[in-house]
Parts: sequence; structure tokens; C-alpha cells
Amino acid sequence: MAEKMEDKFRLEEAFDQIELLLERLQDRDVSLEESFALYEQGMKLLKKCSENIDHVEKQMLQIDEEGHTHEFS
Repeated sequence: MAEKMEDKFRLEEAFDQIELLLERLQDRDVSLEESFALYEQGMKLLKKCSENIDHVEKQMLQIDEEGHTHEFS
């Protein structure tokens, strides 16, 4: 089941969620406890985004003039 959740992860959606968390954190009515929970949720999303981007970067290939592929550097 975790694999299916991984497949559904979208950076754009995660960034949208992070933006909503930031807006909520700016609300003066947010309690300290809720602020910590929102912060933790945001950090988890950022970590997941970073892992996803790293994974994609490792998979990127560069194609030379002869059609051979090389790791992108």
C-alpha cells in the first residue's frame, strides 16, 4: 500500500499543501501546539519533496549526438 501512495505523490500538490500550511501558520489565532503540528507537517512534506527531486535527478539521462545515454551531471 505504501508503494501506491508513493506513486500518487505529486510535487505540485505538495507545494500547494505547504503554501496552505504557511498561510495557516500566519494566522494569529493558531495556538502554539497547532503551530508545532503545522510546522512538523510542513517539514515532512518538504523532506518528501526533496527525496522525490533527488530520485528524479538520479534517473535523468543525457543523450549524446550518437544516441548513447549518460548520467546527467
